[in-house]
Amino acid sequence: MSDKSRNGGSLACGRRAMLQGTALGLVTTALFHFPSASVSEAADAEYVYRPVFFSSDEWRTLNSFVDRLIPADAEGPGALEAHVPEFIDRQMNTPYGHGSEWYLRPPLMKTSAALGYQLLFTPRDIYKQGLPALDGAIMQRYGRPFHQLDAGERDQVIGQMEKGTLTLSPIPSKLLFGQVLKNCKEGYFADPIHGGNYKTEAWKMIGFPGARADFTDWVDRYGARYPLPPVSVGGHAMQGGV
Repeated sequence: MSDKSRNGGSLACGRRAMLQGTALGLVTTALFHFPSASVSEAADAEYVYRPVFFSSDEWRTLNSFVDRLIPADAEGPGALEAHVPEFIDRQMNTPYGHGSEWYLRPPLMKTSAALGYQLLFTPRDIYKQGLPALDGAIMQRYGRPFHQLDAGERDQVIGQMEKGTLTLSPIPSKLLFGQVLKNCKEGYFADPIHGGNYKTEAWKMIGFPGARADFTDWVDRYGARYPLPPVSVGGHAMQGGV
């Protein structure tokens, strides 16, 4: 997002404001929770990921969405440079994407949001039904799909989704926003073996050593930058752990 947009509201915050305090937890989750999937090593100019779960229209919408959540700037790479959409696509074909670890059975009751997620939509459902619904709503409003909006227009739409004021059906806009934001941050800090955090650039940005076996000599050196590059779970610093 632009600096002006970042300072304008709850959605519009700087990279560090949004990511600070979540990086370590997300990195830990990415290291130890998600199933791995390797990809082939290739030069940046040659590497093209072809989505398995998302259609071409959904893929364009997703890319345009995460590009505004974490845009590239002087601090580090954006979501697109980190291959966040690839991470999300891969996650949709894991047990997480299918919601197999969630309890989605009756009885179904309206209750407090403080009790956690109460809907029947799996992550796959949220994307498959939510992204087309978003494009449809934007087509009605602007006469063109979401990915063809300019940056300011996309920021405005995403801000409305965050507040739940944009009407979508059957997936509530606030639910879709939350799902994309959550997966975007996860993919940004994931181990590269899962498809995101391309070349560990996000880890380099925050000085995280990755899955190095031993860096205890540096635990007590508060404020000092760790001098060695981060490595992935597979012991490598390149995309896909290769």
